Amino acid sequence: MSNAPSLTARRILIVGGGFSGMSAAIQLRKLGAEVDLVEIDPGWRSYGAGISLGGATLRAFKTLGILDAFLEHGAASDGVKLCLPHGPQVGEVPTPRLVGPDVPGGGAIMRPVLASILAQATRASGTRVHLGCSFTHIRQDAEGVDVEFSDGRSGRYDLLIGADGLYSAVRSAVFPDAPSPAYSGQAVWRAVLPRPAEVNSACMWMGPRIKPGVNPVSSSEMYLFVTEPRPTKAHVDPATFAEQLRALLADFQDPLLQRLRAQIGPDSQIVYRPLEGLLLRGDWHRGRVVLIGDTVHATTPHLASGACIGIEDALVLAEEIGRTEHDGDLGASLAAFQRRRYERCRMVVENSARLGEIEIAGGDKEEHARIMRESLMALAQPI
Repeated sequence: MSNAPSLTARRILIVGGGFSGMSAAIQLRKLGAEVDLVEIDPGWRSYGAGISLGGATLRAFKTLGILDAFLEHGAASDGVKLCLPHGPQVGEVPTPRLVGPDVPGGGAIMRPVLASILAQATRASGTRVHLGCSFTHIRQDAEGVDVEFSDGRSGRYDLLIGADGLYSAVRSAVFPDAPSPAYSGQAVWRAVLPRPAEVNSACMWMGPRIKPGVNPVSSSEMYLFVTEPRPTKAHVDPATFAEQLRALLADFQDPLLQRLRAQIGPDSQIVYRPLEGLLLRGDWHRGRVVLIGDTVHATTPHLASGACIGIEDALVLAEEIGRTEHDGDLGASLAAFQRRRYERCRMVVENSARLGEIEIAGGDKEEHARIMRESLMALAQPI
């Protein structure tokens, strides 16, 4: 008799090697599933500057087994300070210590560093990783999914997980009626800078329509982020990045922000991104294909929870695939997964979008603060 757990899917393909896909691979391997992961980028790179993380994300890191690596290579802190444009602190958003009394309630890390931590854990799990590869055809029947790959291989799987992001090829192929990503009317700038001694936690400055913030990402670095209204999703010439970012900070007279502004130059590491969102309101699965992460619920960064809810998807999906009470019924596992995830993910997508709308309009700061507080309280709840 085998002691292997009863899984509703044993041979699994994950398309997409981002945070959600890697997390799913790690958790499914813990159950004993055979996991292939294909990632179209041959370098398995993660673009971007820093990423802010809440307590719910750190809780997910503990479940994955990467919390210690995050604490070593990132930065953890408590609370988010709220300041006026000229400097005085007027409030603080609390960040409860969800992991335990010894682990701060939030933090940040460089995106490529987090991607490297997850990639190492994915390979260590025994996942078969195929880089520079994607699918060319997906055909499914009641018993499995046949997949042909761009490198000439083919395979048959019990389950295909689409984790290939905002512009998902899996979503386009299997869910052709799904909505397209929608531009929010807002963009974000991010820049990596040396960390001044006084930057020891997240801080945001409450401008009328432009919102700068800082967050430590390691013992020596921090990242600066600035959201601004942009009516159209137009290309921005990278040669102008430093000049435009400096201009956005010109009216903020806080001495710290002005010192940071003076450091921004042609050689600065700056990332610009129009903010887009997406929520699939119907089924997240069709037959033996299921979508997770940005593929199905992409959010703007106003609650610092996009990576969080994608990683949580991976944890919950693995839990449901491993539940013996589903008695081998994959459809029951996938339906239970969506029941557990939909409302939480909808809340993050819609509340983040509303925060952006308020910022674009220069709207009600009390509503903004209430949505932030209620959303973070909801995210603190168990998944």
